[in-house]
Amino acid sequence: MTGRLRLVLVVLLVAQFMLAVDFSILNVALPAIGNGLGFSLAHLQWIATSFALAAAGFTLLFGRVADLFGRRRLFLFGLGLLGLSSLAGGLATSPELLLTARVAQGLATAIVTPAGLSLLTTSFPEGPLRDRALGLNGALMSAGFTTGAVLGGVLTDLLSWRWSFFINVPVALAVLLIAPGVIKESRPEVRPKLDVPGAVTVTLGLLALVHGLTRAGEHGWTDTVALVALVAGLLLVVSFWFVERGAASPLVPVRVLRRPTVVWGNALGLIAFVTETSLVFLMTLYLQEVLDFSALAAGLSFGVLGLGTVTGGVLAARVIGRIGTTPTLVTGGLVQAVATAALLTLGGDRSSMAVLLVATFIGGVGNMLVIVGFMVTATSGLPDREQGMAAGLATMTQQIGITMGTPIMSAIVTARMGTDAGPRGVLDGVGLAVLVNAAIVVLGVVLAAVFLRAGRAAGRGTAEACAG
Repeated sequence: MTGRLRLVLVVLLVAQFMLAVDFSILNVALPAIGNGLGFSLAHLQWIATSFALAAAGFTLLFGRVADLFGRRRLFLFGLGLLGLSSLAGGLATSPELLLTARVAQGLATAIVTPAGLSLLTTSFPEGPLRDRALGLNGALMSAGFTTGAVLGGVLTDLLSWRWSFFINVPVALAVLLIAPGVIKESRPEVRPKLDVPGAVTVTLGLLALVHGLTRAGEHGWTDTVALVALVAGLLLVVSFWFVERGAASPLVPVRVLRRPTVVWGNALGLIAFVTETSLVFLMTLYLQEVLDFSALAAGLSFGVLGLGTVTGGVLAARVIGRIGTTPTLVTGGLVQAVATAALLTLGGDRSSMAVLLVATFIGGVGNMLVIVGFMVTATSGLPDREQGMAAGLATMTQQIGITMGTPIMSAIVTARMGTDAGPRGVLDGVGLAVLVNAAIVVLGVVLAAVFLRAGRAAGRGTAEACAG
C-alpha cells in the first residue's frame, strides 16, 4: 500500500467513522433534547426516525448517482451538507428546526456512505488490498456505533446535548479541506441517463418499509399504519424489479440482482446488522432494567464490544486471504451464534457481567468477519462503473438491517414479558429474544454455506463450458 493510498484510506475511514457515530450519538441525549426543546414524549422518537428514513430511503439512489455524476463530487457535497446540518442541529431552537436538521443529516449519510465506499473499492484493486481496506472500514464503522453511544453520554453530561451535533463540524471541515487533494475523481466516460422510474419506485418502497418498521417498534406489529406501510413498501420493492427489467439504463441491472454474490452477500449482511445492532438494544435493556446500570455505565460496558469489532475488522482480511470469503462468512457467523447463545446464561445479578463482556467481545469479532465478508462478496466481480451501485446496495442493506433489528427484538421482549414489567419479566423477554437472535445467525450461516457455494460452483461450470 503506497503512501498516497494510505492517505486516501485515512480520509475515507474518518468520514465513515463520523457517519457511524452519528447513528448512535443522540440515543443517550434524547431525554435532554426533549427537555431543552419541548418535545413531547410521543414525538421524541422522531429525532431518530427522521434520520433513519432519509438515510435508508435514499442510499441506493445516491449510490447510483455517484456512479453517473462523480463519486468524489458527491462525497464532498455530502460532507458539506453533513457539516451544515450538524451546525443547524446544534443551534436549533425548536423541534421543527431540529427535525429538519436530522433529515438533512440522514440525506448526507445516504450521499456520503455509498460514495465513500465506492471510492474505497475503486481506489483499491480487488484482492488483498481491497479486503484489508474493507476490513478496516468495517471495524471503524462498528466501533463508531459503540463510540457514539459512549460519546453522546459524556458530551451530554459534561457539556450539552448540542455538542452531539457540533462535534461533526470540525471533522467534516477537515475532511473537506484534505480530500480534494488526495482523492481522484471517479466516474464513467459515457454518462447514461438516470433511471427516474426505478429511483422513485425503490426510494418510496424503502421509505415505506423503514416507516413501517419504526412504527411497528413503537405501536406493535398489529398497528394498522405499520402494516399498511410495510405492505406498500414490499409491493413497491417488487414493482422495482419489473421496472428495472424494462428500463434502458436501469438503476440496478437485473443481471446484477441475479448474481448469487450480490443476493446472498447482501442477505448475510442484512442478518449481521439485524442481529448485532438489536443485541446491543437487548443488552442495554438487561443492564439498565435488570442490573440497574445507569445509561452512561451501560454505554461504557459496550466498549468491549467495540474492541471485538475492531479486532475482527483487523483480522478479517487475513482470514479471507487464508480460507476464502465464503468460509470466512460461515466461520464468523458460527462464532457470533455461539457467543450470542452464551448470553442465555445471564442471570439477575452482576456476577453475570463476566459472561456478558466475554461473549460480546467474541461475538463482535465474529460479527465483523461476517460484515467484511459481506462487503467483499457484495462488491466483487463488478466493474468500476458499477461500484457506486454495488456500494449503494450494500449500504442500503446496512441501513435496513440497523432499522429492522430493534423493532423485531422489542416486539419479542414485549410479548414474552406480558404484564410483568419487573426485572424478572425483562430477563425472560431478553432471554427469548437472544435465543431468536442466535437462531437467525445460524440461518444466515446455512444460507451462506449452501447458496454462495452453489453459486460459485455454477459460475465455474459456466466458465469452463465457455472455455471448452
